[in-house]
Amino acid sequence: MSRDEATDLQEAVGDALTRRREFFRTAGVHREDGSYEVARRGADSAGNSKVFESFEVLRRMFDRLPDEFTADDVGRTGITGSRRHMLVRHFAEHPAFDCGITRRNPLTAEKTAETAEESDTDTEEVEVISAD
Repeated sequence: MSRDEATDLQEAVGDALTRRREFFRTAGVHREDGSYEVARRGADSAGNSKVFESFEVLRRMFDRLPDEFTADDVGRTGITGSRRHMLVRHFAEHPAFDCGITRRNPLTAEKTAETAEESDTDTEEVEVISAD
């Protein structure tokens, strides 16, 4: 493999490991080290982002929030300042989190019925159908 081909491959792998997804007001970045960053869309200062160890850590945080939650509820997890509001908006904008903004003042989001039911039950009965 030539040096140019190796450089191209390295860039392609880096792009695959680092993925940025922008939403209306927020953005999510899957970083090379496995961490996940939530940021205000278009902002470039550290005060406008919060980095989580992984996307799963953010998912667990969402799962622990009540069915209807505000920035204050997010703040109880140790996140301070305007980052609390940013996370409420990110949960509402990201398709992996089943919730939506229900009020703007105070900023409030509500989990959908599906999400609330999933958090209330540990197991779900599933019928297995053979393709044969």
